Amino acid sequence: MTFGTVKLNDGHEMPVIAFGTGSKWKGQDVTDYVIQAIETGFSHIDSAQWYQTEDSVGRALRDTAVERSELYITTKWSGLTSIPEAIENSLTNLGVKNVDLYLIHNPHFVKDLEADWAEFEKIKESGLSKSIGVSNFDLQLLQKLVKVAKVKPAVNQILFHPYNYAENKELLEYSAKHGIVTEAYSSLTPITKYPGGPVDEPVQAAAKRLNASPTQVILAWVRSKGVAIVTTSSSKEHLQEYLGVADLPALTDEEVAAIDEAGAKGPPSGILTKIRRNKHVFTAIWLVQMCLVLYTFRWY
Repeated sequence: MTFGTVKLNDGHEMPVIAFGTGSKWKGQDVTDYVIQAIETGFSHIDSAQWYQTEDSVGRALRDTAVERSELYITTKWSGLTSIPEAIENSLTNLGVKNVDLYLIHNPHFVKDLEADWAEFEKIKESGLSKSIGVSNFDLQLLQKLVKVAKVKPAVNQILFHPYNYAENKELLEYSAKHGIVTEAYSSLTPITKYPGGPVDEPVQAAAKRLNASPTQVILAWVRSKGVAIVTTSSSKEHLQEYLGVADLPALTDEEVAAIDEAGAKGPPSGILTKIRRNKHVFTAIWLVQMCLVLYTFRWY
């Protein structure tokens, strides 16, 4: 079983899980990792002008045995050049005639929303990108864009996980109303950044019932919200773990509600979070200190 696709508001379809080449990959050669992701089963590759990975994504596209027509390529304008120059550079770096989805990477790069979006509409009209959208737009900005757009954005890619679901609920509802697909990045934040938080308990309970990992439960929770996923890893086993979510039974309404409720409490903060994230380091320091105390007072 696969994750499948979601139909966008312009009629095109987008695979609902993507392999991301940003974040820790910025400025690195991701050729081998992209090829590995494609060979593992990912058909959607996500990049951006800012990531400086488009050239190595392009090498991977040339080196893989999978045809371009079977792959979905997303990239983004990150404000480093004009929009027309950016899309041309991206296509050159990627070695393709067009991309499937082109996004405004961040509203901070926008000087004139209506004018900049008009440039994106030209990109779609000319066929340089099949679909256009945005990233990191909040509710107010998305509402403003929809009012001035001749072509509505097809996608809004945002930071999304159980701890910020409550603050993004209205945004998701508005997007759904206008056929704008929400796509999540950094959804595993409760595991990678905030271990030991309120979300852990309901996630682990669901993982036990499903005989799944906590990682898989969180990604299943994202899908329960009708949200697409961008994720990444250098590990083939982790990539298989992500794709394996498609084979799991759905979370129950009660499990989803429990994760929602725990997430609304917010993540752990302050020194306790740092201790949880660095528990092995703190344990080692404590042991060294105790050994010094014992040696000093000859309590051995």
